[in-house]
Amino acid sequence: MRTKITGVLNRILEDEVRLQVGAFEYQLLVPDFVRRHVQGREGQDITLHTTEYMDGNPMQGRVVPRLIGFASEAELEFFELFCTVDKVGVRKAIKALVRPVREIADAIQRQDSKWLTTLPGIGTATAEQVVATLRRKVTKFALMAPEEPRADGTPGPVAVDGSVIEDAYHALLSVGHNPVEARNRLDKALAGNRSYKTVEEILLEIYKQGG
Repeated sequence: MRTKITGVLNRILEDEVRLQVGAFEYQLLVPDFVRRHVQGREGQDITLHTTEYMDGNPMQGRVVPRLIGFASEAELEFFELFCTVDKVGVRKAIKALVRPVREIADAIQRQDSKWLTTLPGIGTATAEQVVATLRRKVTKFALMAPEEPRADGTPGPVAVDGSVIEDAYHALLSVGHNPVEARNRLDKALAGNRSYKTVEEILLEIYKQGG
């Protein structure tokens, strides 16, 4: 199982990228938000976190192994979680994820089925199933720090581990903040894409800001 690949970005196509790794060029399927993440970086080294699946129909005698790439482990984890929803397969999930993980997870947590139907291939029934299946499982993804752009305009990496942010969120709830207040205070603390390693560092920054 290949979990990560680093190579020179040769080409960006509609729903895939091609990476040159030594003498080999690898095809990786990518959701649209990942394609935008690497846009403009042709000729540069990039690293993608990967998962694999078998594409095709065994009854027809042709099954092809496919690699799917993501810019971070958190994005990969969310994709695999999204695929657990009934009737949402790998191909549908790749097509649907056109917005950043943070935005989709936030809509799921808010139980906003109408917003989810704006994603390609997600109808009303599927959106409701996504909410019913995932709404209690996406907190840390909804609280992911927004990415700051690099100097060339492409998105930068998320600075804080999602689990640390989720723990900070629950800590704020435990001292009496409601969910909206907790989210707003976290967003403010994370706005500068500063790196935090512990819950205590995040809470200290919130209190410094008058939280």
